[in-house]
Amino acid sequence: MSEGTSVTAQPWDLVAEGYAAAAATVLGPFAERALELVTPGTYSVIVDVAAGTGLLSLAAAAKGARVDAIDVSAPMIEQLTAAAELAGHTTITAQVGDGQDLPYPDSRFDAGFSLFGLMFFADRPKGFTELRRVLRPGATAVVTAWAPADDSSLMRALYGALTAGDPNAALPQPNARGLENPAVFEAELRAAGFEAVTIRPHTVEVRFPDAAALWDTMTRSSAPLTALRHEVGEAEWERRTEAAIEHLTVTYRANTPLFTTALFGVGTVPAA
Repeated sequence: MSEGTSVTAQPWDLVAEGYAAAAATVLGPFAERALELVTPGTYSVIVDVAAGTGLLSLAAAAKGARVDAIDVSAPMIEQLTAAAELAGHTTITAQVGDGQDLPYPDSRFDAGFSLFGLMFFADRPKGFTELRRVLRPGATAVVTAWAPADDSSLMRALYGALTAGDPNAALPQPNARGLENPAVFEAELRAAGFEAVTIRPHTVEVRFPDAAALWDTMTRSSAPLTALRHEVGEAEWERRTEAAIEHLTVTYRANTPLFTTALFGVGTVPAA
């Protein structure tokens, strides 16, 4: 859940299978909050950049919005499309593409979102600028990024478990140049041409029935940890998993609330 310096499809391709169910536990409430900040109307047309498996797209479609969803990972888009078909949503158009070079005309959308996606772009300013370009005058953008990992009891629990299996594992250090820094977040939104910019923290509480559920949910919804699993191999990952669950069995009591915080960057395109 920490910010990276680049975004490539491979880690997200690896994590796509099973991602939607695992990620919904933590990300679902953030998607709902993002929509509350704009409240698309029945005929709104919105864009979901770095949409993943479509938590926000699906929630928006359920509220009556028409959605163009885009993600760099083909397996993620396949998951999104399958979920939309299963739910009977015919107002979602999903495609593979780069959020730093959006394939949409200027001033197309009534609102734009990027739920924990734009934060990973290699060229974040370009991502913000592209999002601004495709929004109509008066439209609102909502972009989310994780607050520093140390502020999250959920992340502290996860990395404590990781350390049990790998003493070299460490909680991600604060990144003053990332969007977890509210000043940077606000400056990048304003530089892209947004006005009335606000950066708002929002905290979500999650609970797990046991240590194994906590570990499974958090590792299956993490692209970096899925990539690590492939890197170290199944035998080594199984060893680390056993150590992690043993650690959590001692340190985590069933259904104890854990908290994680995101920053919501909200900005408006100047009226024509």
